[in-house]
Amino acid sequence: MSMDVGGKNVKSDINVTPLVDVVLVLLIIFMVITPMLQRGKPVQLPRARMVSELKHGGDPILLSITPDGRTWLDKVEVKRKDLSDAIVSEMANRPGAPIVVKGDKAVDYKTVREVILEVSKTRVVGVSLAAAQIRAGEAE
Repeated sequence: MSMDVGGKNVKSDINVTPLVDVVLVLLIIFMVITPMLQRGKPVQLPRARMVSELKHGGDPILLSITPDGRTWLDKVEVKRKDLSDAIVSEMANRPGAPIVVKGDKAVDYKTVREVILEVSKTRVVGVSLAAAQIRAGEAE
């Protein structure tokens, strides 16, 4: 004895159209947001085999040195003579944040050293130099 329950056939297909819509919207959002996440002035970092990561202090203060020798605190240009004052005011806004110096690989070492000396006048603890890591199998 068999019973016919429901009378109509149940369709068990999955409608993927809403899923595709959501995925495409997320893709577009990430494509728009990703360039905005880049902080500091874009520079070509020198390459190094051993690179350590910042493990404390939270969001660092980025100090960039462009190939023409200009210094930028995040995305604001700062004259070298005003650099220590700008760092002190930035440290007042974000106490305990480490400072990362991003020097372009085309900049003379003398220029990078002068900037680091200006930073050291502020008595800030935790100044780091940024570098791009050379991965295994890559040419230097």
